[in-house]
Amino acid sequence: MYPAHLLVLLAVCVSLLGASDIPPQPLNLVQFSNMIQCANHGRRPTSNYMDYGCYCGKGGSGTPVDELDRCCKIHDDCYGEAEKSQKCAPYWTWYTWKCGSDGPQCDDSKTGCQRFVCDCDATAAKCFAKAPYNKENYNIKTRCQ
Repeated sequence: MYPAHLLVLLAVCVSLLGASDIPPQPLNLVQFSNMIQCANHGRRPTSNYMDYGCYCGKGGSGTPVDELDRCCKIHDDCYGEAEKSQKCAPYWTWYTWKCGSDGPQCDDSKTGCQRFVCDCDATAAKCFAKAPYNKENYNIKTRCQ
């Protein structure tokens, strides 16, 4: 083997080892984001939900601060149930759905984990669309106990 080949092989191995420390993005967050846009007809950016209240975004604790935050807690609980009863990984589950006139609709032919997670996301997206958005409840995690 030529020294140049060894250097290339070594560089590839090192880059792969470094990349393993970077957590991959959950697959279905893209689908969930699209469902939210479908349900609220693009009136509010999905990024508004990333750090809202005590439960919207990563993690959650305390008492939900309003109706929208309750939607996020219910969604978190639904994912917890998917992990427990369906024995699936909801953040990694890819499902089939469509945007109908009354919001997101899950593919009726799917069962088990895919259908369960799709229903969690569709229910949450519709809940988000109905709930009022209070700007004062954005980025308040320090108040959540």
